[in-house]
This record gives sequence, C-alpha cells and structure tokens, in this order.
Amino acid sequence: MSDAIHLLPDSVANQIAAGEVIQRPASVIKELVENSIDAGASTIEILLTDAGKTCIQVIDDGKGMSETDARLAFERHATSKIRQAADLFTLTTMGFRGEALPSIAAVAQVELRTRREEDELGTSIHIAGSKIEQQEPVACPRGANFIVKNLFYNVPARRKFLKTNQTELNNILTEIDRIVLVHPDVSFVVHHNDNELYRLPATSLRMRLMNVFGKKLSDQLLTLEVETSLAKITGYVARPESSKKKGSHQYFFVNGRYMRHPYFHRAVMEAYEQLVPAGEQVSYFIYMDVEPGSIDVNIHPTKTEIKFENEQAIWQILAAAVKESLGRHGGVPSIDFDTEGMPDIPSFEGGGSPFVEPPRVNYNPNFNPFDTVPGDDAFESSFKHDSHRQKVAYPWEEADRSSSYRRSSVDWEAAYRGLKPDDAADALAVTSETDASLFSSDESFAIKESAMNAPVSNAGNHYQFKGRFIATSVKSGLMLIDQHRAHVRVLFDRYMSQLQGRNGASQGLLFPELLQLTAAEDVMLQSLLPALLALGFDVTALGGGSWSVSAIPAGTEGLDAAALLHRMIASAIEREGAGQTGDEVHEAIALSLARSSAIVVGQSLTAAEMDELVTSLFASATPGHTPDGQPVLSVITMDELEKRF
Repeated sequence: MSDAIHLLPDSVANQIAAGEVIQRPASVIKELVENSIDAGASTIEILLTDAGKTCIQVIDDGKGMSETDARLAFERHATSKIRQAADLFTLTTMGFRGEALPSIAAVAQVELRTRREEDELGTSIHIAGSKIEQQEPVACPRGANFIVKNLFYNVPARRKFLKTNQTELNNILTEIDRIVLVHPDVSFVVHHNDNELYRLPATSLRMRLMNVFGKKLSDQLLTLEVETSLAKITGYVARPESSKKKGSHQYFFVNGRYMRHPYFHRAVMEAYEQLVPAGEQVSYFIYMDVEPGSIDVNIHPTKTEIKFENEQAIWQILAAAVKESLGRHGGVPSIDFDTEGMPDIPSFEGGGSPFVEPPRVNYNPNFNPFDTVPGDDAFESSFKHDSHRQKVAYPWEEADRSSSYRRSSVDWEAAYRGLKPDDAADALAVTSETDASLFSSDESFAIKESAMNAPVSNAGNHYQFKGRFIATSVKSGLMLIDQHRAHVRVLFDRYMSQLQGRNGASQGLLFPELLQLTAAEDVMLQSLLPALLALGFDVTALGGGSWSVSAIPAGTEGLDAAALLHRMIASAIEREGAGQTGDEVHEAIALSLARSSAIVVGQSLTAAEMDELVTSLFASATPGHTPDGQPVLSVITMDELEKRF
C-alpha cells in the first residue's frame, strides 16, 4: 500500500497561500502600494482596467530592486522587512509578509520592471502561474513598475465569485483611502478605464482630508492631540452638529497602519453621548503612535485588527482626549463664567444717593372670580377714564370701589341639550360621581391628564393621537397605525414602481444645488444615474467629484437635495459592500428616499390626509411592515379591550 502523505507542488502551495492573502483586486492594490511606500516612494501612480480584473498597474519612484532581488521577491517567504522572529514584534514597515508577491504571481500574469538609482539598466521579469517566462535587462526609470493582468485566470472558481466592477472598484478605493490618509507626504494618482479618480499632491494631513472628502469637511473638524508615556494620539474629530446616520468617515490608524477597533470606537462615541441624536455617527480621523512591541499586528490575515497590550489604559486616554477637544474648541455647550472685559455695574449704596421707593402692590382681598352677576360685562367695567389719560382699572387696585369684577353666569345645562336621554343620564352620572371622595389626589390628576391628551376626532373613522398614530375602528377591535412608517411603506412601493416603469415625476429647482462627492461616492453615483433619472432626479457631472442637481422627485420639495443624495449613495455603497445585487441596491435607494420624504412624527394630518394614507397603505401587498421589517400597525382586539374594564 502506497504512502498517503506527500508534498504539494510549489504552484499548488502558492495558490493556497494566495487564497489567504489575495482575495480580490483590492488585496493586490494594498500589497503593491504598501511595498511602494516601504521602498521610499514619493509618487505612486495606480492604473486600473475593469476594476482591476483585467489589469492593475502600480508605478512608484522608490529605491527599486537589483536583478537578484527582483528574482527573489517572487519566492515564498522572501522578504526584506524581517530577519528573525523577534522582528515580528518590532515592525515599523507596512508590508512584511513573504507571501504577497508569490501569491499574486500564482494567480495572475505579472510583469515587473525595476531599477535602482545606481544601476544603468533595470530588470524585467514576466511570471504567469508562478512560472518565470522571461527575465532580461531593460531600460526603465528608477523605482518599480508592477503590471498584474487577468487576476485569477487560472482559478476559474475564484474569478467567478468576484463581484461587479462597481463593487470591486469601491473596495479598491476604500483601500486607497486608508493608505493615502496616513501618508499625506506621498503624491498619489489613480486612473480607472482612462478616467482620473484621484490626483493627490503631497501636502499636510488636513489638506489631504479635504482633497479626499471635500472642502466642507474642514469646517467640521476639531483638532485632537495628546501625548502620554503609553501613546501619542493626534488627528481630528468632527463637531457634534455634523453627525449623520450614514456616510460618516471613521478611521483609526496605529503606527501608520489602518485598523478596525470597535472598543476604541466606543470610547470616541461615549465622548459624544447626549451631544448627537441616537443612532447617528460622527466622523473622526485618529492617529496613534505606540511602541511597536506593545501591539500585535499579525492576528488577522489582512492586518486590519490589532491587539494592544495596554488596551484599557489607551481607551481612557482616548476618551478623555476627545472630550477635552470637544470642550476646548466649543464642541460642547458651556457657560462662560469669565467676567474679563465685562462692564462694572456699581452696587447700590445708601450714602448721598436719592432714596428709591420700591413698587407697591394693591389688591382687593374681597375679589372672587367665581362670583357671577347676570348681564354684567366684565371688560367694559374694567376701563375707567380720567381727565388726563386713559387708565386701566384692575379689580385689585382699590378695595373700596363700588363696582368690582363679576363673572357672567354660564348655563351649563345647555351643554347637555339635544342628547338622548340615556346619553345625558350617563354624562350627568359621570359628572356627579366624579368627586374627590372616589379618587385619590394622584388618581384625580391622572384622569385629568388623560382627558387633556385624549385624541380629537379628525374624521368619522380615523383619529390622530400624539401626532404619531392613527387610530381606526376595525371588525376585530381598534387598529393603531404608525403614520411615519405607513408613509414609508407607501412611498417605497411608489418609488419601486417608478424604478421599474421609469416614469418618476420631477420638480425643477429654482437654483441648482452643488453636490460634492468623494471618489467612491462619485463612482457609485455614476452607476446609479439610470435609477436616479427614473425616480425624477436630474444631475449633471461637473468634473472633479462635483455634480449639479437641477431637479428632484416630486413630493420631496423642501428637502436638502445634496443631503438626500448623500444618504442614498451611502445606502447604496453599504448594500454593495455587503455583496448584494443591483435590485437590492435599487431597493436601498428607494427606501432611503422614502424615509427622507415620509411625513414626520408630530405632523398633524387632516381627515382627508389620514383617509388617503390608510387607503394607500392597505393597497400595498405588505401593509403590515416597512421594507426593512419594522411593524406598521397593531390591532387591539375586543377581548383585550374588555379585559381592561
């Protein structure tokens, strides 16, 4: 019987390693750009074709490689970043993994051209499926030029599971954002299908943030800076008033490396507690510098999760730093007790100053507002005239006046005229039985309050309660409808119908609004243009991530068109990032538009509006729930009502 265990060929081993390191085109971009930064490049150019599926080219002006280094770089476990195991705990470079280039070469066709400053000629290497096809000297500029073609060409199953170009491009731009934000001293240029997405010159960190996310972000940022023996924390946090539900930019970096850290995220959000509405987020860009030996960056294949040795202490430092920044820069409302520069108001001292007589209050101790005098006009008896001026004489001014205020009598029995005998008897019984002997003081107050808050009838069958619920009678009992969620359900169905029929009505704007987008948002908007046109939007590209909005869907008048589109794009990017299909992305933008356009809690509705809303709701195929699964209505049955009495 033959042996069962054998060694895998290098080509197969490299493909297995590639599955851990190279997951999609964005992974290739990350590895190549990080290597360029470690090589000391000051300018990096990225050229993409078909979101990196067809071709990825990364050009840098770093120190380059010799002929031997260029060949060894594609061998497994070959690296210039570490020499021994202890070096793993003192990393100061971005990339150190020895499988990056061999993993790329195992699943793609790779061409490398590189030259060092001191060499006259560079080296050109062609590799496909881990096999070197050609190596020769070549004339090329200093640095490295990697060309990666036909990613996963020899692993059809992996290529089949790549997402759409739109999704893959969004992932690439996300990786690029994480790199450019931590290296503002490096110039970046990004092209996709001959379209320029980024041109970022070397600049300061604040300018780099503005170049990536737009100039409006600069007005929202507060400086964050603290230095302790454990960590140095710098960066920016946003003002509380700039919070939003979706589309916030939240970045943590440690020692020049992007990381995800939910624990530190809670520290930041705790500082904003009660400063931003529930469910909303704020942007932040926080950079930490710690001792390399106090963190472990190799606990996750993509190195985006990092373990800290002094995690709890840094949490407290971070939370205190954010609170201090909010307070120092006016992010938190405060009372200023500093009286410097305030005028001196002299205190009153007797001395030679004239005596000021305090005002006197006269009142009529015999005045009773419940006394009634039939036919007496309370208002005309209140006005008296003298020879010089008209003076208002109040009932409490003089106790000895002959004519005092008297309240007109009211015939309360007239309120019960016209009622049926049984109804009148019941009403009179209630008024006669409701006295202080039947209820305690707390119960009496609760009864009065519930009577004041009772719903007012707006229609024969519908009642609006607290500006939020519509109460209506049904066969099984009493139905309560959440008016906001009901309108979301109705509008969502309408917008989905418009997307399918492409017949949305538009409302032109008197003055077009300017929409400024990031590179990822700009790419997403281009893919959403047909859907937005079907809904009734009219947007025109101005270049550089700027768009002009000249029309919005009918029924959304009064809404901020730019903010509305930002929310819709953020919802679409979120769905795309979750790997959902185009139809699901259209559902996301329809839901976002419906939520923004729906009637709000507290809005008063007329009888006709309530009737139309209820009728439209039950015309829906799923009236009981919103598109995201929240309940719209609830029925209190007759049995439940009877148990309450």
